[in-house]
Amino acid sequence: MQTWSTNSWRNFPIKQQPNYTDVAKLRTVEETLAGLPALASPSEARQLKAQLAMAAQGKAFVLQGGDCAESFAEFNENNLRNFFRVLLQMTMALMYGAGVPVVKVGRIAGQFSKPRSDDIEKQNGKALPSYRGDMVNAMDFDEIARVPDPERLLKVYYQSAATLNFLRSLAKGGYAGLRQISRWNMDFVATSTQGKRFHLLVDRINECLSFMEACGLPLDEMEQLSEAKFFTSHEALLLGYESALTRTDDSDGKPYVSSAHMLWIGDRTRSPDEAHVEFLRGVANPIGMKVGPSMTKDSLLKLCDILNPENEPGRLTLISRMGAEKIEDLLPPLVRAVRDAGKVVVWSCDPMHGNTIKSPSGIKTRKFTDILSEVRTFFTIHKAEGTHGSGVHFEMTGQDVTECLGGAQAISEMHLADRYHTHCDPRLNASQSLELAFLIAEELKKKK
Repeated sequence: MQTWSTNSWRNFPIKQQPNYTDVAKLRTVEETLAGLPALASPSEARQLKAQLAMAAQGKAFVLQGGDCAESFAEFNENNLRNFFRVLLQMTMALMYGAGVPVVKVGRIAGQFSKPRSDDIEKQNGKALPSYRGDMVNAMDFDEIARVPDPERLLKVYYQSAATLNFLRSLAKGGYAGLRQISRWNMDFVATSTQGKRFHLLVDRINECLSFMEACGLPLDEMEQLSEAKFFTSHEALLLGYESALTRTDDSDGKPYVSSAHMLWIGDRTRSPDEAHVEFLRGVANPIGMKVGPSMTKDSLLKLCDILNPENEPGRLTLISRMGAEKIEDLLPPLVRAVRDAGKVVVWSCDPMHGNTIKSPSGIKTRKFTDILSEVRTFFTIHKAEGTHGSGVHFEMTGQDVTECLGGAQAISEMHLADRYHTHCDPRLNASQSLELAFLIAEELKKKK
């Protein structure tokens, strides 16, 4: 294996990249990015790695969620606050039900690009480059909008910086404190079955807080009760952006990607002999890797060796995304292989990407029942194998969208078009996300 450097990935084959016509402009933008301040610090990445190490032992649970693809158009304070609120609600449901700390990792502040099945999209006989996320081009189906524009990399950086600043203010500024828990229920969720269930949970937690206060504990001075630790993640797809934002930390001399605390490799870009694996093997951040239906035992073990050669706890998260109909057959051999080889990993379940369907009217969607089924089977498999299923990975939003079918709201096909706002894949709305968190908490409680 050749010596790693920030740009050694450029010597490898690479997939899922935009075809930039102005390469000189791209290089100028990358040089600008290289001189900008870091977004996520190495010390925060190390904190996340320590928490993920606990999850690998079954002593914590990872909740990773957010938009399928962030957009420039939907960037506003209300959407960010609503996302954070539903993530806090899910955390409380999971933590109270399962009795373990919850590691909160958002798909946010950098999740602007998406891999595509085809490089070209056709509409009414017209062919244009596929939309690859706002980081690359625009959704509008016209020649100018679909041209990959390097300037969008800078816009992603500045929007990510603003997003991180706002989320940190919520996490550290009192909003995420348990005394504020009654404020987290959104209006359109509050009257739902899940909202009422959350209200009952709030009552129990407030009773506990009152008891602790009566015992003389200084609740407002306890960081665990007044603040929340929150981390960011995204798929490391455009490596020019990621390598430009890689910095060497003075304290340990290791390179960290400063665009996020955690990055992952997608199922389409995880070839051991290609650029994405080459780049991420050399950075010190905790990293994830999607594990889809085509993964073999030998390939998985080889990738574990490349991406985590020292078998460092918390370094590598394996994110299963098999589909509800395939997971029972495909996942157990992989779990056994990793277990028997002594690999220390976090196993997480992405029940979204393997369960995408098209409705009879042609709208891309997902069934809540399929999502729940894959999650339940994931936990059942790990219990049977004596391993830890320690996380979930969702595409979700705090908005009241109608993109996934079912759930307690009983969203049907006739409702899909009502509030279908996603720029790429269908997301769970706030009510469905909270419902799923309660159901997962029940599954975890059974397995304790």
